[in-house]
Amino acid sequence: MPSRKEIQWSQLKVGALVLAALAILTAIIFLMTASTGGLFARKIVLRCYFPNAGGLKNGAVVSLEGVTIGNVTRMRVVPSRNPDPVEVTMQVGEKYVYDLHTDSLASIEAAGVLGDSYLDIDSTHAVGPPVANGAELQQSGSPTIQSVINTSQVSIQEVNVLVHKIETLIDTLNHGHGTAGEFLNDPALAKKIVSIADNLQTVTGAIAQGKGTVGELLNDNTLYTKLNAAVDHLNAISADLDAGKGTVGKLLKDETLYNNLSAAAANANQLTAQINSGKGSLGKLVKDPEFAKKLDETLTNLDEITKGINAGEGTAGALVKNRSLYDHLDQTADQAQQLIKGMRENPKKYLVIQLKLF
Repeated sequence: MPSRKEIQWSQLKVGALVLAALAILTAIIFLMTASTGGLFARKIVLRCYFPNAGGLKNGAVVSLEGVTIGNVTRMRVVPSRNPDPVEVTMQVGEKYVYDLHTDSLASIEAAGVLGDSYLDIDSTHAVGPPVANGAELQQSGSPTIQSVINTSQVSIQEVNVLVHKIETLIDTLNHGHGTAGEFLNDPALAKKIVSIADNLQTVTGAIAQGKGTVGELLNDNTLYTKLNAAVDHLNAISADLDAGKGTVGKLLKDETLYNNLSAAAANANQLTAQINSGKGSLGKLVKDPEFAKKLDETLTNLDEITKGINAGEGTAGALVKNRSLYDHLDQTADQAQQLIKGMRENPKKYLVIQLKLF
């Protein structure tokens, strides 16, 4: 026989198990009633009358603008309330009283085509006073089986239209109509595709074997070696530039060039400033109107002189335009050249000294 100590331990385990189950059950109850403020939260009772229950059941959710605030507690038929004989009694948390009004509208909604029905309260346009315990809410309608069927019928019709389009598309493809149909049913096109695939396989095989330009590019290490050498040269050049070597390196690193450029820019700025202020010949040329006027007169006179020369006026004009004058001058220059040449060759012939005594 088991000892008394063993029996007490077994009873203790059973009791602990029962207490744990009660705690879990209490937690579940609190979680289930948390939407209405908790198990011990104060609640108010409201009523509403509908033409039909619309699939609503006891315990169904009561929501306010989509937020759960309570549950349906009782449903019954009250013939004296025709044409709205179905009385729906609900409990909602008291903390939601100020969100509910006497002119709030209650409606029975369905959670999808096959979902459960629930009671939804709309206070969007309600302006009446808050409801009291036992107040009656106005109803805005309830879904009927026919309305649910009609909604489902619309969805079914849309599905039927889609299925019909898919059947038409498949039939078109099977008969070889259109590009996709020809692609699926034309054996010549299939042969071309197979031929293209064979050619691609041949090309890729040749490339893999290192044949052709692309094959050599992929398989020959010479190009890699050259590229690597070029990269090394570029690294060396960039290192020299960073070290300030060469003309470009000095351009990057030597401050003397910067100073010279800065000084040149300063001189250029000073020169332009003097020109803008009218100093010097260029300044007067730019700023002095009298100088500009004289220069214009000079250019005008030069233009007139050149026009006279082109017209053969004056000595210069005659020299340019008169051929005989040019010939005489040329002949005179030639005779003078011959005279000088003869004097150099025989000066005694031309230099005679006569002495006369008186």
